[in-house]
Amino acid sequence: MDFTQIKETCLYVRDLDQTRHFYEGILGLKVISHQEQRHVFFRLGSSVLLCFNPEATRNETMLPPHFADGKQHIAFEVAPKDYEGVKKSIIDLGVTITHEQEWRPSVRSFYFEDPDGHVLEIVPAGMWD
Repeated sequence: MDFTQIKETCLYVRDLDQTRHFYEGILGLKVISHQEQRHVFFRLGSSVLLCFNPEATRNETMLPPHFADGKQHIAFEVAPKDYEGVKKSIIDLGVTITHEQEWRPSVRSFYFEDPDGHVLEIVPAGMWD
């Protein structure tokens, strides 16, 4: 199999309006689909972040049921030259950085949480090269 990328990443959230405000209003992601009480989807480059109400998808009949509880994790990639600027922007928007990690010399990432407590990370492009 020759997979090229993970196309969709999914989080399960309690409040879709709060989620939309955070990801669209604070982080600036573009909404590409919103279905009241079920989901809000965001575009990130060539990928999509799917945010579902787990109670709406737990008993799916058209698609396989899916849901999750607890802290989930995703990482957003930025150009290495933009890392410090993105970190400053996140802080200036009132979002608390919960941790910064040095993985190797000149390669760091930082963590913060969304309103549901999911752990979000900013990583520089090339981190996994």
